[in-house]
Amino acid sequence: MTPPPELWRASAAEIADAVRASVVSASEVVAAHLARIHEVNPLVGALTTVFDDRARDRARRIDARLARGEDPGPLAGVPFSVKENIDLTWSATTHGWRGARAAVPADDATVVARMLAAGAIPLGRGNMPDFGMRWETENDLFGRTRNPWSAAHSPGGSSGGDAVAVATGMVAVGLGNDYGGSLRVPANAVGVTGFRPTGGRLASSTAHRTEPVPLSIQQFSTAGILTRHVGDTDLVFGIVHGADGRDPFAVTRPHPRGYDGPRRAAIIRDPFGDGESDENAAALDAAAESLGRAGWELVEVHPPRLDEAVTGWRLLSTTEMQNAYEPSRWDPPLGRGAGRFLELAGGAQTHLDTVEEYAAVWARRAVVAAAWQDFVREHPVLIGAVSETRPPLADADLADAETAGSWWRRYRLSVAVNYLALPAIAVPTGRAADGLPTGVQAISGAGADHVAFAAARDIEAACGVQTPVTPR
Repeated sequence: MTPPPELWRASAAEIADAVRASVVSASEVVAAHLARIHEVNPLVGALTTVFDDRARDRARRIDARLARGEDPGPLAGVPFSVKENIDLTWSATTHGWRGARAAVPADDATVVARMLAAGAIPLGRGNMPDFGMRWETENDLFGRTRNPWSAAHSPGGSSGGDAVAVATGMVAVGLGNDYGGSLRVPANAVGVTGFRPTGGRLASSTAHRTEPVPLSIQQFSTAGILTRHVGDTDLVFGIVHGADGRDPFAVTRPHPRGYDGPRRAAIIRDPFGDGESDENAAALDAAAESLGRAGWELVEVHPPRLDEAVTGWRLLSTTEMQNAYEPSRWDPPLGRGAGRFLELAGGAQTHLDTVEEYAAVWARRAVVAAAWQDFVREHPVLIGAVSETRPPLADADLADAETAGSWWRRYRLSVAVNYLALPAIAVPTGRAADGLPTGVQAISGAGADHVAFAAARDIEAACGVQTPVTPR
């Protein structure tokens, strides 16, 4: 085995294999990635805090374990980032809000603890909007994260900092979370792989806290993984998934590293009848061709009750969030961008006004989920767009009330996945004429995360890996 010529270009699997075989030291891996961070991060603002000294110290400890003949873990030396709303005791969990700049947690989130136990090394925190309240990555505490393919365009959000850190080679793995596309939207915008698992398969970092957690967050949100390679995502998920004894809703299921079931894929084109962009059409063509060559049977069909899934997510999320993020509750206030977005969007959003209406929408979720479960038995994987439009210009969501209030419509298929707590992985397919990446998402049934991985692997094998990229 020979080490990769530029360590920051290497995959997580390549790094771990090289470190475990003593072909390269963990210290060399960390040094190469820290150098890349100090070169690139000032241009894109992806990482809010960089752990230079602590990362180097942890790398030396891994090297010492190897020298003693000990097993340093399956992710030995792999550099990763942690989103600002996931607990890591090395720094404050700010959620991108000025009022939490000193909120250093007492414990690591389970997903972080399992990365550490596997030998991975945190290099920094990933930027996000205040409490994830925009599909953008900007706040008053840390500033803006820029898309490395075009500084004028948004990198998406809310896990935009971690997505950009992965896309530019600053880390091999990013830990984020996804309530309404917050992993897949930025992954699609910057050309990396973004995975949200079936709800409950990753232990929640909020489950053991004492304050109430809105029901929509409990049901729609999950931690997830950003990498440059589907195989890396699969590798990391196999290590960090499962119940932890603290989250009462987390479950442990087997995670097969392959799929030998029916290879039937539903291609979802223009699911809402609004027309399909040329870029999305080309991305879906590329994905379908890739899957067809790999032996998948393809059919163009729409899943059932899709409109109801999107509407259910919208009504439940806006009803709960209008109370949780009432501006008068926050001291100091939310940042200017998040505050302005909520102000603009508030007047254009539809809320549920009575307990009866609220309960009825939650009750319908079981009906929609049952229909989808029937559908995925016939079509084990669904391939569709992450976003119905190209990555927008930065702050385009703040243009006016109508724009802010309808911004969610860009991501309707993505939020339907959140509503149903299904697994989905965004995977790149190439680049468009505008120079920005293109991609699709592979969606599978509840608990069938490995099926989505299988389809994504076949798409990646044909379409290639788009990153790392050096910012323009």
